[in-house]
Amino acid sequence: MLSELYARHIERLVNLYTEGMSAVEAEGVLLHSGSAAHYYADDREISFQAYGHFLQWVAVARPDQLLLILPDQKPLYFQLVLPDFWYEQEIETDPLWLEAFEVVRVESLHEIKEHLPSQHLVYLGDNSSTAGYLGVSRKLCNPRSLLHFLDFHRAWKSAYEIEQLKEANRLALIGHEAARECFLAGGSEYDIHLAYLGACKILENETPYTNIVALNEKSAILHYQYKRRNSEDNRVLLIDAGYRLRGYGSDITRTTASDSAHPLFRSLLVGMEALEQDLVAQVEPGKSYVDIHLAALRGVADLLLELDICTGSSEALWQAQIPQLFMPHGVGHLLGVNVHDTGGHMQNEYGGTLSPPSHSPMLRNTRTMAEDMVFTIEPGCYFIPMLLEPERDQARGKLINWQAVEQLYSHGGIRVEDNVRVSSDAAENLTRQFE
Repeated sequence: MLSELYARHIERLVNLYTEGMSAVEAEGVLLHSGSAAHYYADDREISFQAYGHFLQWVAVARPDQLLLILPDQKPLYFQLVLPDFWYEQEIETDPLWLEAFEVVRVESLHEIKEHLPSQHLVYLGDNSSTAGYLGVSRKLCNPRSLLHFLDFHRAWKSAYEIEQLKEANRLALIGHEAARECFLAGGSEYDIHLAYLGACKILENETPYTNIVALNEKSAILHYQYKRRNSEDNRVLLIDAGYRLRGYGSDITRTTASDSAHPLFRSLLVGMEALEQDLVAQVEPGKSYVDIHLAALRGVADLLLELDICTGSSEALWQAQIPQLFMPHGVGHLLGVNVHDTGGHMQNEYGGTLSPPSHSPMLRNTRTMAEDMVFTIEPGCYFIPMLLEPERDQARGKLINWQAVEQLYSHGGIRVEDNVRVSSDAAENLTRQFE
C-alpha cells in the first residue's frame, strides 16, 4: 500500500539525516525547497525547480517551502502560502503527508522563524540570505560533509521511490506511443511534441526535462530543442521524453524509422535495440557501471563493422577510439528526483570520486552497481558531421566507410533508453515491463 511505502520511506530519510547530522554536530536540518528567480532585467519568474533533496520528502515544486528535521521527532513541514492575488497559491495537501509530517501552514518566512527551535541547525538550500534571516549562520549553510553523505546515499532508492519511477515509466510510454503514431502519420516535430503532452495530459513545464523531439538529421543533435521543423519525408524520429510523478521522473528515448528510411539505417536500428537489451541483461550487483559503458562502445564497434559502416577489425576501431565518434556520450546516469541524479561519480560518503575514463569524459556514472540503484541504459549511434568530417583525411578516417556515412547523415542518429533498477541478482527493466 502506497501510504505504508511512504511512511517507511520517510522513516528511512529521518534515520539517514540523523546519521548525517552527527558528522557536522548538528541537532537538526532546515531543508529549503529553493527560492524564486527572475529573468535578468525582467519581472517574469523563471520556471521553478525544487531542490532534489527536498523533493525526496515532499513533492511540492514551490519556492520557500521548508522542512525541519530533528532526530526522533516527526518532521515539520512549513507550507508557505503567500496572500497573493496575482497567482494561484493553493497547495493541494497530499493525504500521505498528514501521517508523515506535522504540517504548519504559514503566510511568511517571519512566521516560520517564530516556530523554529533554538537547536543547533544546519541549512540545506540555495539561499544563504534566507538561512541568515531564519537564524542560521553562513558557516552552517550546506556543509560539504553532510551533502557528500546525502548525495552518495541518494543512489539507493526506497520501495516507495521505485514505485514512483515505475509508474512514471508506464505513463511516459503512453506519450511515446502517441508520438510514434503522429510521426508515422507525417506529423511535424511540433505536432509530435503536442501529441506526447496531450496523451500524457501534462503541460510542458510539468515534464522532468524539456522533451527532445527530432526528425531526420536533427536526431544527431543530442539535446535538440527547436521542435518547429516540418518534413516532407519523415524518415527518422528520435524522441527523448519522460513523465514526473510525485517528484520522480522517468527518462525514456525511442527511435523510430519509417518505411522510407535507408535500409542500412533500419538495420542499424535493429542492431542498436538488440544491443541496448543486451546491456540491460549485463546489469548485476557488484559490477562497475563503467563496464556497461565499455560494453556499449564495443557493441557499437561491432555493429559498425557488421554493417560495413566501418572497416578493419574490432580491435583496430577500439584502439583508434572510433566508437566514441559515433557515440560521444556516456551510456547513462543515475535517475531519481533529478533526471541526472546526484552522486554519479562518488565512491564513498566522504566525497571521494572516480572520474570517467579519459576516452569517455561524458560518462555521468562510475558507481559500482548495487541493489535498488536506478539508472538509465541508453546507447546511441549518430552521424554527426562536426565529429566525423575532421577525420576524413586523418589516419583513423581510413577505418570509416565514407560512402555509407554520407548516406546516413540525412538520418541523424539512434538512441534507445530504458530505466533500470538493480535487483538482488540482475536487473529490473522499469520501462519494458509496460510495453
